[in-house]
Amino acid sequence: MAQESPKNSAAEIPVTSNGEVDDSREHGFNRDLKRSLPAGLGLSETQITSHGFDSTKEGVIEAGAFQGGQRTQTKSGPVILADEIKNPAMEKLELVRKWSLNTYKCTRQIISEKLGRGSRTVDLELEAQIDILRDNKKKYENILRLAQTLSTQLFQMVHTQRQLGDAFADLSLKSLELHEEFGYNADTQKLLAKNGETLLGAINFFIASVNTLVNKTIEDTLMTVKQYESARIEYDAYRTDLEELNLGPRDANTLPKIEQSQHLFQAHKEKYDKMRNDVSIKLKFLEENKVKVLHNQLVLFHNAIAAYFAGNQKQLEQTLKQFHIKLKTPGVDAPSWLEEQ
Repeated sequence: MAQESPKNSAAEIPVTSNGEVDDSREHGFNRDLKRSLPAGLGLSETQITSHGFDSTKEGVIEAGAFQGGQRTQTKSGPVILADEIKNPAMEKLELVRKWSLNTYKCTRQIISEKLGRGSRTVDLELEAQIDILRDNKKKYENILRLAQTLSTQLFQMVHTQRQLGDAFADLSLKSLELHEEFGYNADTQKLLAKNGETLLGAINFFIASVNTLVNKTIEDTLMTVKQYESARIEYDAYRTDLEELNLGPRDANTLPKIEQSQHLFQAHKEKYDKMRNDVSIKLKFLEENKVKVLHNQLVLFHNAIAAYFAGNQKQLEQTLKQFHIKLKTPGVDAPSWLEEQ
């Protein structure tokens, strides 16, 4: 008798009445495998999922850490550094806050001083020197403006004298009976025009030197004075704040504010002292430089004007040589940088 070969359960493929693969036995196999493994061995839970023969997908193996029959997944999150990077927007906001607070304090101090309610720090000697400097600057600006007007009018006169001399010279050639008379007048006008150009060079040099003194040297000192005045207002504003806090109660809430106010007051006091010292030094050097510059320029202006109206051509030219003034020849352009090389 032919013996039937023993059936292998693993080789059997159960099929339902609809022709689909029955996977109930597969799930049972996986369940029995889990029960047979002892708990806590740290093995990975493995599940093999089969698909129908007509599926184009491959088998999927899902694995996970086995802990007490439950699968756990590691969650990832943002990494938090110990030292947080400062936000540029927050830094700008903090700078704006400090600037607003400082502006408010200074504005309040200025209004209090104008209304006569607040006190201000005054250095009588330094304030007097600053007032004199500002008054002198206005006077020097007036001299500069008048000298520029004189230069413009003198230029027009010299131009007219030169044209008049050319007209006389032309008529001396065409009028034989008045040849000598026209010739004398032509020579006189040309000489006056030449001396006028020399005087014009001296006046323009005077204007350039005074302009440098007024609009550069004195203006630079006044800029330092403005910085000093701003530092003085800030110093008085924080001094007033500290005085008001010292008059109030002292407790756990006010002591940190008083300490911070004392620190800010000390910082602005040092800034005020530094600016006051800078202004004193600049005023001293400015006075020395002003006396030296104006002495030379006033001597030049006087000698040139006196020599011109006295008709002393040699003295006028000597004055320009004394101050190293070079006249620009009419109709001749300045040499290029290649020619100077």
